[in-house]
Amino acid sequence: MECHRRKKLFYIIFLYLFFSFINLSPFILKADAHIFVYHRFGDERYPSTNTSIEELKREFEYFKKNNYKIVSLKKLVKSIKNKKEIPDNWIVLTIDDGYKSFYKNALWLFKKYNYPFTLFVSTKPTEEKWKDFMSWDEIKECEKYGEIALHSHSHPHLTHLSDSKIKKDTKTSITIFEKNLGYMPKYYAYPYGEYDDRVKKIIKSFGFEAICNQNIGAINKDSDIYDLDRIALVGEIKNLNFFLKLKHLNALWIEPKNYPKNGVLNKIKVRIFENVKKAQIYVTDYGWKWVKVNNGLIEENLNYKLKKSRVRVIIKVKNSKINTKILVK
Repeated sequence: MECHRRKKLFYIIFLYLFFSFINLSPFILKADAHIFVYHRFGDERYPSTNTSIEELKREFEYFKKNNYKIVSLKKLVKSIKNKKEIPDNWIVLTIDDGYKSFYKNALWLFKKYNYPFTLFVSTKPTEEKWKDFMSWDEIKECEKYGEIALHSHSHPHLTHLSDSKIKKDTKTSITIFEKNLGYMPKYYAYPYGEYDDRVKKIIKSFGFEAICNQNIGAINKDSDIYDLDRIALVGEIKNLNFFLKLKHLNALWIEPKNYPKNGVLNKIKVRIFENVKKAQIYVTDYGWKWVKVNNGLIEENLNYKLKKSRVRVIIKVKNSKINTKILVK
């Protein structure tokens, strides 16, 4: 009995320390708004991008029971543009690529819960009638229940392309989109979630109302509508409430701007708009590190030799506020 009590006490202390470390309360589930992104549904051939229907049901039930409100991307973008406070319980659901598995396996569940969504389609697979992708007629059926937006033409790694090739791919996708749906797409999502300042500037020049990435983060009235964070929900999600507790950290990335040419991340320099004395930084393969914040400025020498061609750098401060930068070689 005494052993059982000790184990129980140890477990309680562990939970307290864990939640204190990540600046979260296990009893508070609300933070800023969040955008989630899905890809395939009920397609076990591709586990890295698949969400089972059972998992999707669990997530939808969690949203419902915890009083989260699923709103359209249109509604969220409008609130940001008008600098309105974003309700803590707002969630936006998005689906990338236009796989047929969404139409066949998951659309009925979105309809059952009356959850709006934004479907980002790549036009080449649909136009060329690739078997794993929806037809234009199926996309039009989805349009009755959600918004349709753009996910490029050929789903390229945009950071690998020249300016002219990025423009060509985007122009082609817009032309095909307009031909089949009759209007200019309002929103764009980067293929693979990969972009840098150059790519962002080119895509923004086409006049989209908002652009989505695929970074871990949250949304508030200060979020950049041309750089909206979306959290991927694939596989079995055991930390859904963790994602829902994250808050948006308003920050200006001074350095690095892009993936370093020599492959070494020498320094991080970020202006954050929070009254804090310390923060944590995360770099892929190097984990978390505490750093000082002097008058709102993080300036830390790292000299990290980057081991991957795709690296995430995250700044986190108290109350689970984070801001993410993706570096793509």
